[in-house]
Amino acid sequence: MSSAFRPPSVPLITVDPYFSVWSAADRLYDDHTVHWTNKRNSMAGLIRIDGVASVFMGKAELDGRGGEPPETMRQIRVQVDPLTTRYVMEKNGVELTADFTTPLLPDDLDLLSRPVTYVSFRVRSVDGKPHDVQLYVDMSAELCVHTTDQTVAWSRDKLRGGLTAMRIGTVEQPILQRTGDDTRIDWGYCYLAVPQENGVQTAIQPSDVRRRFADTGQLPPKDDERQPRAAADETPVMAAAIDFGRVDAEPRSRFVMAAYDDIRSIEYFGEPLEAYWRRNGMSFEEMLAAAAEQYGDILERCEAFNRELKRDSEAAGGAKYEQLLSLAYRQAVAAHKLVTDGKGNTLFFSKENFSNGCIATVDVSYPSIPLFLRYNPELVKGMMRPIFRYAASEAWVFEFAPHDAGCYPKANGQVYGENARESQMPIEECGNMLIMAAAVCSYEKDARFAEEHWSLLSDWADYLLKHGLDPDNQLCTDDFAGHLAHNANLSVKAILGLGSYSILCGMLGKKEEEARYARAAKENAAQWAEMAGAGDHYKLTFDSASDTWSMKYNLVWDRFFGLELFPKEVVEREISYYSAKQNRYGIPLDSRNTYTKSDWLVWCAALAPTKEGFERMIEPLWLAMHESGNRVPMTDWYDTSTAKQMNFQNRSVVGGLFIKLLKEFA
Repeated sequence: MSSAFRPPSVPLITVDPYFSVWSAADRLYDDHTVHWTNKRNSMAGLIRIDGVASVFMGKAELDGRGGEPPETMRQIRVQVDPLTTRYVMEKNGVELTADFTTPLLPDDLDLLSRPVTYVSFRVRSVDGKPHDVQLYVDMSAELCVHTTDQTVAWSRDKLRGGLTAMRIGTVEQPILQRTGDDTRIDWGYCYLAVPQENGVQTAIQPSDVRRRFADTGQLPPKDDERQPRAAADETPVMAAAIDFGRVDAEPRSRFVMAAYDDIRSIEYFGEPLEAYWRRNGMSFEEMLAAAAEQYGDILERCEAFNRELKRDSEAAGGAKYEQLLSLAYRQAVAAHKLVTDGKGNTLFFSKENFSNGCIATVDVSYPSIPLFLRYNPELVKGMMRPIFRYAASEAWVFEFAPHDAGCYPKANGQVYGENARESQMPIEECGNMLIMAAAVCSYEKDARFAEEHWSLLSDWADYLLKHGLDPDNQLCTDDFAGHLAHNANLSVKAILGLGSYSILCGMLGKKEEEARYARAAKENAAQWAEMAGAGDHYKLTFDSASDTWSMKYNLVWDRFFGLELFPKEVVEREISYYSAKQNRYGIPLDSRNTYTKSDWLVWCAALAPTKEGFERMIEPLWLAMHESGNRVPMTDWYDTSTAKQMNFQNRSVVGGLFIKLLKEFA
């Protein structure tokens, strides 16, 4: 991603819904770094070149007494790759490169689940002269509190390999107690871990330690002893100072690690669960030491993954598509938490960010699965297992699939709509679960996962058979648009759900059932074309006027599964019609409003017959992210006339943008 693309917010630390730091500004030093909720999660960085200090990260309020801040470096470029964000800056003849790498490697779940981000620094002279260079970086107590009036305390440890690990956390430690949407973690401990080499100093001090470094290049010899105290009271920071010495044209490099020990990650039907990486008994200190020792190897693997994803996405959808996927990857993965249950099964819990805070939401998982199908289908199973468990329990009283498993981080049962029948999404969630099951089993060419949950899948298929063709007045995943009866796109989902069930029947040797459900799906599709037809397109609802329309994004699975339930001309008419409805920032979701959903827009674009057609449909999405005045992690719900964010940010559904990288399953 070149500097020509301006991300609405730039990922720095992207581990999970809690351990999250972003730069919501054009330049890293223009403002405080923030949590994905845009609440302050302050980190700061300074560099001294020949005794003169400059800021390279954060707002750098150096003392809180109104003192003049130092100068800033000059940011040359920012590059966002799938696993790494790189800033390049220059000042007084010295170039600084700062890399933030979160190794969310999908083929290594131990590594993906480690709560560690590497922050790497490289300095070199670019004017042909040697320079004395010292660098400072810190992390504040804001990263471990929900509100800054909470009381914190701190400590440090020496770990194997000469690793200094500073940590800070709340005194109260209310583990897994806070639930909800717009929240930050207030239990566990935030760490700054620093390899202890010559010229390295560390200290836990009030934030005015930044001024001391700016003036002297030194940190105090001891940690602040005035603890505990509120995070807002002379905000404590964990600081590291690195003396690079006399720097010439040969680059010199060092790194630190930002990490978070959440102790317990998820409550699963009353049982507190630890993060996936802990499942074999590794301690946090052992994990940190291993992360430091494996730094070089891990960075090489991350670079290889970056190159592969960028190459594949540009080949599939062009340069702008590559830039969108590079920005979306870490957001999609880090909107989840990876744990295991008592039986060793992988559980991959999404948080419905800036929506309602639900955990393991089915219609959030459904749009996200293209990324995870492509890189590790086990993670799709991990999304579905909590829903299967809950639906099989006596607590779930409905004949259709649940919407969610609770409110993050407590997966103790659905909370959506207070479980009132009229607030459910019966067709939506049954269709989603069946399509997801068929997708993961087809991708792995193994239906045992579906067989484990066959009774539920069969019940949901029967529900769609009875109620799916012409849905009654109910919500779908686009619930912000309200209830809708006779929803043509929701009917497509039901039909594809039946087709998905027929695929699973076939994989399991259930030939009669396969034929029955395949025939029903084909007959329903033919009826659908008649009921929804409006000449050159298909209507919003079966009973609406002919000038209504909607994006029929669910059709994409007909192609991927090779079912051919809907005639090709259905897709051709729809794609042609959409092109006439495109605004500056994309195609609206339907005829009722000018807003759209980025995941569904890309799914429709994936139905375009040519790569050029795909690129024309997604270019306005790129432009919306580039020009939006809402400086937040990628939103998936925005206005196509203004690029204004409607709501929703940092959601896992941007994994849906990866749909063009999927191959047909047939």
